[in-house]
Amino acid sequence: MHTDVSLERKLLQFSTVAALFFALLGIGLGLWMGSLVIVFDGAYSFVSLSLTVISLLAASYIHSPKRKDSKQAAAIIEPSVIAFKGLVITMMCMVSFYSAVTAIMNGGRDVDAGLALMFGVVNVVGCLATFLVLKKYGKQSGSALVDAESKQWMMDTVISGAVMAGFIVASILVFIGQAQYAAFADPLMVVVASIYFVIVPVKMMAGAIKDLKVEMAYRQRT
Repeated sequence: MHTDVSLERKLLQFSTVAALFFALLGIGLGLWMGSLVIVFDGAYSFVSLSLTVISLLAASYIHSPKRKDSKQAAAIIEPSVIAFKGLVITMMCMVSFYSAVTAIMNGGRDVDAGLALMFGVVNVVGCLATFLVLKKYGKQSGSALVDAESKQWMMDTVISGAVMAGFIVASILVFIGQAQYAAFADPLMVVVASIYFVIVPVKMMAGAIKDLKVEMAYRQRT
């Protein structure tokens, strides 16, 4: 499929700006509130930002005017970048899972559920909007890098939705006088998100490695 280089670059730049905003918002607010799951959400956005920059560099290298073998380069570089993304996200999920289990063993974490819920609403709306833009225009660009980027934002949207749902439950528990159980909502959300979302990056890695094997086998035959 033909890749619209200009649209691909614009979409990756858009994703970079959005990831930077949500990374700073999540990590800053999460540390201030002492919320493990909000830090996790912000850290995911920061990882997304780093990986998007890698995608931008890869796209720039592949489509450089000086390169005459852009198709051959893309066949190797694109799946390599996607596989690396999957590996990094998988490792982040594993570290987050360990941190959350440790927090549960230590009696949970007290968080201002009302303020966290406001963050959750803003995050869900923003991440969903970013995902929809990348998904819609990503198909027009014909870029595998933008497709992988949209999958990252899909994960971030659902993570943010889970965070919001968890803090709704925590707010209800506090309201009915069961605040001692509300302290476990924050780390439990991270455990659930880590287990569920490790599936997506693993699939990303598997698909990218398969593409690399096919390309390498083709090159050996030719």
